[in-house]
Amino acid sequence: MMFFDAHLDLAMNAIEWNRDLTRPLSDIRQREAHLQDKPDRGRGTVCLPELRRGGFQLVVGTQIARVEHNAYSPVFGWSSPAQAWAMTQAQRAWYRAMEEAGEMTLVHDRASLDRVLAQPSSPHTPSPVGLILSLEGADSLVTLAHLERSYADGLRAIGPAHYGPGVYANGTNATGGFNARGRELLREIERLGLILDVTHLCDDCFHEALDLFHGTLWASHHNSRTLVPHDRQLSDEMIRLLVQRQAVIGVALDAWMLVPGWVRGQTTPASSGVRLTHVADHIDHVCQIAGNAQHVGIGSDLDGAFGTEQTPGDLDTIADLARLPDILRSRGYSDADLEAIASGNLLRTLRRAWK
Repeated sequence: MMFFDAHLDLAMNAIEWNRDLTRPLSDIRQREAHLQDKPDRGRGTVCLPELRRGGFQLVVGTQIARVEHNAYSPVFGWSSPAQAWAMTQAQRAWYRAMEEAGEMTLVHDRASLDRVLAQPSSPHTPSPVGLILSLEGADSLVTLAHLERSYADGLRAIGPAHYGPGVYANGTNATGGFNARGRELLREIERLGLILDVTHLCDDCFHEALDLFHGTLWASHHNSRTLVPHDRQLSDEMIRLLVQRQAVIGVALDAWMLVPGWVRGQTTPASSGVRLTHVADHIDHVCQIAGNAQHVGIGSDLDGAFGTEQTPGDLDTIADLARLPDILRSRGYSDADLEAIASGNLLRTLRRAWK
């Protein structure tokens, strides 16, 4: 079965974590075994060989660099949009290097999508992993002209906010709607035909975005607020609104978003009992609200500044997500449902956006 992951911070891991993602995961972990600068050192789950082993022919790879408005924020941010822009361009350069090395191939329209889907792919006949570029948080856009430059360079999706207050919009743990520049940003996203990613938008911005934006949208990596209460999650009302807009919700693998009561730095996969069945719970919750399996996919966010210390206990690498279909099949999901969740729903969204 082919898989499609709607959210991976690959370039962040390569540039800021200094991980050579072309290497086997065991090599990456061994190289980091002596490091303690980040909690997930030696515990990464993603590399290009593991993506291929798990059947991930397509991924959404991010460019990410937020601007920090509060010097005491626990989430790192750059001091200016210009610095953030420079970081996203370093990340774009890494993706380009992966293209030139034959490790990845840029997917930016229907023709390039069809080429990736037509290529044979297996661990024994490795093919380039298809890459859709997405900007997580718009803080790095010094001007709206920078968005058009990014579009010309292959960008095809964008989330206006990340954590806290942003340059254009407010994100997780913040409140308030879009400012004037943010509303102009939404118009430009629609004009260019980019997919709007509503992930990380605070509730006020989420509802305003759905009112103001009329193009294709998705929630690349989100889980259920009913199952795990937090404003980072989607309420049932939000899920219904996204279903009405034909959107797809990618379920994330960050453990604190899967089970309630997680305390960072204290709770462990073993102490919480979090497993891939909890991922299936969040998938099933979206399906029950939608009344079908047409609005959910995978947006794992694996290695998004966390590793196996904060993932389901029965997951060692991203390739282990290939076990999800069997878990869902045991709950009555059909083969057609499983193919839709693994990749079909996100593929349909791309084709609609690129009509």
